[in-house]
Amino acid sequence: MRIDSHQHFWKYNPTEYGWMQEGMESLRRDYLPGDLAPLLAADGIDGTVAVQARQTAEESRWLLELADQNPFIKGVVGWVDLCHPKVEQQLERFARHPKFRGVRHIVHDEPDDRFLMRRAFVDGIGCLAQFGLTYDLLLFPRHLPVACELVRLFPEQPFVLDHIAKPPIKDHTPEPWAADIRRLARFPNVYCKISGMVTEADWRGWKPADFTPYLEVVFECFGTKRLMVGSDWPVCTLAASYSAVMQIVAKHFSQLSHDERAAIWGGNAKSFYRLPN
Repeated sequence: MRIDSHQHFWKYNPTEYGWMQEGMESLRRDYLPGDLAPLLAADGIDGTVAVQARQTAEESRWLLELADQNPFIKGVVGWVDLCHPKVEQQLERFARHPKFRGVRHIVHDEPDDRFLMRRAFVDGIGCLAQFGLTYDLLLFPRHLPVACELVRLFPEQPFVLDHIAKPPIKDHTPEPWAADIRRLARFPNVYCKISGMVTEADWRGWKPADFTPYLEVVFECFGTKRLMVGSDWPVCTLAASYSAVMQIVAKHFSQLSHDERAAIWGGNAKSFYRLPN
């Protein structure tokens, strides 16, 4: 089963999607399952993980409704206020839904670079395992050392790094990102999504070779058992088509064995998120 481990949906309004700045006008419309389904079919993708784009409980409920209506949505990574004193009740309520598989917070928008280590947030992360939930790390490279601190506290909690931590691909400067990725990858409970790369490159002038140094680092660090592919659709369309994004990964890993490719293209996401067939 081929899985797109990272995509979004939204009904656009300027209040809730203020991050769509100048140059992102093409994103300022609704993006719904009916828009994505033909793209999945064209690329032979069997299912997806829908990831939150708003930090509200309503976002989680809405994504679960979409998952109920669209069988190709195999799992949802929603938002829950992990700093809330009654976070366990919120997690328990969402975890009743079989497709609610994990939680994400948009950490890289927090003014505090050490947000991940705030006591209330750490306590919230500590509640996830009892409900069988994963956590998606959405970071900038400067947050990677703090992420190591967090992960060290929870050796049994499954974490996955979104968008390879958004390195400055446009600048062709893998360091110090690469060194920090190596440190994070030493924790065996951390996986990595090969996603979000094209929007960190030159949107109009990127070449496949631009991604090679970064793909080599994550392959070296996470291997074939802890990598998964995500499109970051529709955000990726700022710089490339859905198919072009998938082809970057397909061509880079074309020399792997059938079983290794199957793991990266779906098996790892399926086991990490415990997705249904």
